[in-house]
Amino acid sequence: MTPHRVALRRTFQLRRAVNPTKITIRQWPRFASTSGGRDENRRPRGNARKFLAGVLVALAAGGAAALYPVLTKAPAKPHEAVIEYEKARPLAESKEDNRDIISSQHLQVKKSWEHPGVYAWGSNSGRVAAPDSTDSVVKTPRRISYFDGKLLRDIKLDREFGAAVTENGDLVQWGNAFSQADPTPAETLKGKDLVKIEISRDRIIALGKNGTVYSVPVAGADQTSGEKSHQPSWFSFWTSPEPVNYRQLKPQNLGWGENVTDIASGLEHVLLLTSKGRVFSAASSTADFPSKGQMGVPGLTWATRPKGPYDEPHEILGLQGFKIAKIAAGDYHSLALDNNGFVFVFGDNSSGQLGFEVEPEIPFIATPIPLPFNKIYSGTKQQPRVTSIAAGGANSFFTVDAKRIAGPREEADSIKGLGRVTADTWACGSGIWGSLGTGKWTHVSLGPSKIKPLSGLYEWDENTSSVIPIRLTRLSAGSTHAAAVMDNVTSVGTSAGSSENDTNWGADILFWGGNEFYQLGTGKRNNIPLPTYIEPLDGGEADAEKGRKGEHHRFQITPRTTVRLGEGGKGRKVSVEQRVECGRFVTAVYSGT
Repeated sequence: MTPHRVALRRTFQLRRAVNPTKITIRQWPRFASTSGGRDENRRPRGNARKFLAGVLVALAAGGAAALYPVLTKAPAKPHEAVIEYEKARPLAESKEDNRDIISSQHLQVKKSWEHPGVYAWGSNSGRVAAPDSTDSVVKTPRRISYFDGKLLRDIKLDREFGAAVTENGDLVQWGNAFSQADPTPAETLKGKDLVKIEISRDRIIALGKNGTVYSVPVAGADQTSGEKSHQPSWFSFWTSPEPVNYRQLKPQNLGWGENVTDIASGLEHVLLLTSKGRVFSAASSTADFPSKGQMGVPGLTWATRPKGPYDEPHEILGLQGFKIAKIAAGDYHSLALDNNGFVFVFGDNSSGQLGFEVEPEIPFIATPIPLPFNKIYSGTKQQPRVTSIAAGGANSFFTVDAKRIAGPREEADSIKGLGRVTADTWACGSGIWGSLGTGKWTHVSLGPSKIKPLSGLYEWDENTSSVIPIRLTRLSAGSTHAAAVMDNVTSVGTSAGSSENDTNWGADILFWGGNEFYQLGTGKRNNIPLPTYIEPLDGGEADAEKGRKGEHHRFQITPRTTVRLGEGGKGRKVSVEQRVECGRFVTAVYSGT
C-alpha cells in the first residue's frame, strides 16, 4: 500500500474513534444569539480542524515520497576544465621571421622603418585626415598616401586644414580651407629651410633654420593675391617676387648672435623664444586681435597697439631677468618655463587653465605670474622641479621631477630613499571632455591635478642595474584630447647577429580626452578621461599575416635611431623616429627626421 493511502486510512480511523459528545456553548451577553437554545445537530469544531490537519499531513507525506527520487539524485558532474595554452604559431623561415611571429612590437618597429609616412584619424570635415575621401570622420588610423615613404620635420592639423614641413624644409598644405577645388597636399612655401610650424585660426607660423619667422595665409587664394615679398637672385642687383605671399615677424632689438629658436601659437597669438631666453609675442591671426591677456603685455589691445604692423612682436617684459627655456600656448593662454624649473602663466583663466582658481571678476591675467609648485608639494617631503610644459585648447600640462628630501625633523642618514626622484604629470583647465586625464569630468579646475596613471612610475634598467623613474618623452595637447609618449626602456638594436628571440620594441603611448570625432583612434566615439592604449596603426593587419589574427596588441611608437629605410633595410641611411601630433579634433603619427 502506498504511503499516502496509509496516511488517509489512519486519518479516517482516527475520525471514527472520536466520541461525538455534545458541547455546551457558553454565550456571553454581548454575543447572545437571538435564536436561543443549543444546536443539537452541530458537529464540534475541533474535529474539523483535526481532519484538515490530517489531510495536509497526508498530502505532504505523499509529495515527499513522490519527490524523493528526484531530490536524492546525485548532482551532475561539472565539465572538465580545458586549459588552452598559446595557440601554435607558424613555423619561422628565418631569425627575423621568428621575431615577427613572436612579437607584435618588433613587427611595428620594423614596419615603421620599411614604410615611413603619415597615419591620421579624426574629423575629416575639411578633408584633412583623409584628403582623398569624402568621409566625415576617420575612425581608426589611415595612411595619407601623399606622404608614403616620406620623412617630415613637423606637422600641424586643424580639422579644416593641415600643414607639414618636408625633409628638405618646404611647406606642404592641404584641406578645404587651403583649397576647396583641390584639397589634396601641395607644396607652397619653398626654399626657406623650415624646421618647425605652428597654426593659428587662419595662418601658418613657420620658423626657418636661421631664425626667420614667416606668417603664411592658410588659404591658397590669399597666398597668390596682394603684394608679395621679393627674394634676391644670384645677382645682388636683381630680385624676383616670391610665388607665395607671406609676412615676416621680426622681433626688435635682438642682441648680437641672438635669434628665434622656438615658436608656439594659439588661435590668435604666437610666442617667440630667442636663443638668449627672451620671449616675444605677436598677433598670429587676421581674424581677431588677441584680447585675453595671452600676449603677456598689460593694456595691449587693438585700439592701444603701437603704430606699425598689427603683428609686430612685443617683448614680454614680465619675463625679463629669467632665462626661458620652453614655451607653450593654448587657444587663449600661454606658458613659459625657465631653466631653473619655474613656470610662468598668463592669458585666459576661465577654465582654470593657468593653474589658479577661477575668479569671475578676473577672467584673464595679462602679466606673467609664477605657478607655485613648491606650494603644491608642500608637506610631501619632496622638492619639485618642472621639466616640461604643454598646452592645447583650454588645458595646460606639466611634468615634474619631485626629489625626496629630508623633512624638518628628519635625519638624512636615517631616510630610506633620500634623493630618489619621482616623475609626476599634472594637468589643469577644462575637463568636461576628459581632457585632464585624471578620470574626472571636471568643468573648471581649482588648481593642477595629478594624472596618476602617468605619475610615480618606475622600471628596472638593465644598463644601470637600477630602478629608474619613467618620465614622458613628449606630451602633445590638442583642442580637447592629448597623447603622452612614455620614456620607458626601448630596444631598437636587434641585428642579424642577435638571437632569434631578441626583439625590438618601442615606447608606450597613451591617449585620452574628447573623442567626438574619433580623434583618439579607438574606433569608438566615447570620450575617455584616463590615458588608454590603442591598437597598432595598421589595425592588426601585419599581426594577422603572422598568425595573430583576432589578438589584441597595443601600439608602441618607434624611438629615434639611425637605420636604413625600405624593405629589408636596403634603402638610404637616416636618423628617424615616429612622433604624435594632437591637433584640433584630428590626430597624426608621422615619421620624423
